[in-house]
Amino acid sequence: MYRRTLLALAAATMIVPPAHAAQPQPGEVLAEEQVFRYRLLDQFPTLDPQLNEEAAGSHVIRQLFEGLMNQDAQGNLVPGVAESFEASEGNTVYTFTLREDAAWSNGDPVTAQDFVNGWRRAADPATASPYAWYVELTSMENAAEIVAGEADPETLGVEAVDDRTLRVTLTQPLPFFPAMTTYATLFPVHAPTIEAHGDDWTAPENMVSNGAYTLESLTLNETFTLVKNPEYWDAENVIIERVEGYVINDENQALTRYEAGEFDMLEPLPAGSFPRLQQERPEEAISVPRLCSYYYAFNFRDGDDVPEALRDPNVRKALSYAVDRDVIVDQILQGGQEPAYNFTHWATAGFEMPEIPYAELTQAERDAEAQRLWEEAGSPDLELRLIYNTSDNHRQIATVISQMWKQKLGVETELSNSEWAIYLDQRREGGFDLARSAWCGDYNEASTFLDLVTTTHGSNDGKFSNAEVDELMVASKTAEDPQPNYSQVEQILYDEMAIVPIYHYSLAFLLDPSIKGFPRENVENNWYVKDFYRVADE
Repeated sequence: MYRRTLLALAAATMIVPPAHAAQPQPGEVLAEEQVFRYRLLDQFPTLDPQLNEEAAGSHVIRQLFEGLMNQDAQGNLVPGVAESFEASEGNTVYTFTLREDAAWSNGDPVTAQDFVNGWRRAADPATASPYAWYVELTSMENAAEIVAGEADPETLGVEAVDDRTLRVTLTQPLPFFPAMTTYATLFPVHAPTIEAHGDDWTAPENMVSNGAYTLESLTLNETFTLVKNPEYWDAENVIIERVEGYVINDENQALTRYEAGEFDMLEPLPAGSFPRLQQERPEEAISVPRLCSYYYAFNFRDGDDVPEALRDPNVRKALSYAVDRDVIVDQILQGGQEPAYNFTHWATAGFEMPEIPYAELTQAERDAEAQRLWEEAGSPDLELRLIYNTSDNHRQIATVISQMWKQKLGVETELSNSEWAIYLDQRREGGFDLARSAWCGDYNEASTFLDLVTTTHGSNDGKFSNAEVDELMVASKTAEDPQPNYSQVEQILYDEMAIVPIYHYSLAFLLDPSIKGFPRENVENNWYVKDFYRVADE
């Protein structure tokens, strides 16, 4: 299993460094212009590693900053700032050795203390990081107490032994801890820059970063530009000189602009367009598994203005049973997605898909059961408010599902869309009955999904709470084989119908054939432009 593979890796004293950055193949001729351009659906709210909580920002932050570990094209761990690590004391102490030539974009050396500063900052309640829970999830000593405001951030279980040695102490063995360091929350920060500029430290004129690129410009809701960082330790092997991002909310407009040659990568695609594009552009249209699950979150908050009927598991089950997922994936999306009846993505390493009862039924059988459950619940006169972020794909899915609920159960649904930042605020504050949601794995292990439904998880916006789920997930951290725990949690999610699973992602996208090095086998979709290069047109 993946956990055991990581355990074996953690027990080793060193990770063997791979080839550096981009590696053109023999016979390939590089293009004169080495620029990578891509489209974003939404404006990322922040480029602060410790304040980020979503995928669009993660992709940009990964180019600007570098953590202890990176991933290769298959998602395997490879050195980042750390050139090696070793685990000791039963995998509760990790010691990372930093490379001598790691530098910030202003020329300062990257030191172990820069990681200590970043990690303490993420856990500190004063920072108000939406991902503070992630630090707690690492099991670092005192992390939970610090996040709860009961301990000083300086007591976090991480220390700079010297400039090149970082020691991390955990409260329990966590064999996938090194994999967790690839996420932005655990990236280093340049403290003098934050001290000098405060909240404005991420502005292009102020930012000091340690990744392969630096931030040259940023126009909100329009564009941003990154340029190659000459101070990056592997700069001589970084081929792409410039990265340009374009924020375009409309999928169809984005496709038109891609087809006009304005950028090199387009994702997501307009719903239903993939089969046509695959025929018209077979070298460009790509679909690969993506470690994300799309679902609707119920609002379980006490005291919120939520219909009382939603407190009944049978009502929630009826709503989920009534969703024809085959219509969503086969008729609307058509990009290789899989119907979902559980939360954890089927491609998660080492995860065994549990037997979920309604997954085995025909849709006609599910519809009949939905109506039976609805009648058993008293056939409530239900009106729902479903929120989603602005996207034609989300709108189509919400419209079709609301029609299914209306036709099969008589439910009226108000659809409410908002731009990304407002939608995130609504979801956090509980301004919904159901909320369009998706979770993408922060690391490739089932707990990255199932921890989300624990009571204290910072991204549990629906506030589902089940004591048995909490206990099972705590116990899974030290279990030799956590799969039975994961199966039980998935069963509870079904019994309670804690969410409405809709589909497991694939990554369906367009990529210009001249761009090489994109990691199609990395199910976490963690890509590094430093590994890309553009070849000349034949």
